[in-house]
Amino acid sequence: MLKKWLASAGIGSAEVDTQLDNDNLVPGEVVSGKVVIKGGNAEQQIDRINLFLMTEALREVNDNKVRQKVTLGSFTVGSGFTIGKGEKKELDFSFTLPIHTPPTLGRTKVWVQTGLDVPNAVDPKDRDFVRVEPHRSMNTVLDALTNQLGFQLRKVEMEYSKRYNYVQEFEFLPGREFRRDLDELEAMFFMRENGVEIVLQVDRRANGLGGLFAEALEMDESFVRVSFTNEEISQGTHAVADKLHRTIKQFS
Repeated sequence: MLKKWLASAGIGSAEVDTQLDNDNLVPGEVVSGKVVIKGGNAEQQIDRINLFLMTEALREVNDNKVRQKVTLGSFTVGSGFTIGKGEKKELDFSFTLPIHTPPTLGRTKVWVQTGLDVPNAVDPKDRDFVRVEPHRSMNTVLDALTNQLGFQLRKVEMEYSKRYNYVQEFEFLPGREFRRDLDELEAMFFMRENGVEIVLQVDRRANGLGGLFAEALEMDESFVRVSFTNEEISQGTHAVADKLHRTIKQFS
């Protein structure tokens, strides 16, 4: 009885280890693997196993920027079983990586966090960092901006957002024809099943006295939304670059 009570209090409890078949992931594709549970010093009841897809975003708190954990998705593996003393169980799982999962570019981190749901217990956690490639649609747009339009990717950062919970901001330095007109270009991607929507922040370079006044009053930035359907993305980077070029040119 004492051992069972200690187990329910998280002492001598089961250990969990999630093993992914592949830690190089792409949003929209299936993630598979297994969860290995090893019993502790006493028999223990496990209500379920939780897998959480996690990242972190910068948030301003009391004039300081802190990194706050963000849950991108949650999944349940197995439910209602007992793990014996020293017993080992393996449970297979698979789930679709959400299309809004941010790529691990810049300082962006993504991990799978595992927890055993044990009655009245401390929740032991297992954390596995993964590499996430850009979704195919996002990758096409990034390729159009950098290789076709000459923008240089300078910074990628996750930021807290009241409206969206988080956003991933891509900051570019202008090149080629936009070098004289823009200070920088920022982009935020919103992935959809039927395409992608991008919010561009066009930071115009100050030109002359009027431009300096506009810059001082923070009126030198323009926000514009541009969307691409899956059909438009399938036409390739040149077609995507042409549409981006026309859009940015209107505000540069």
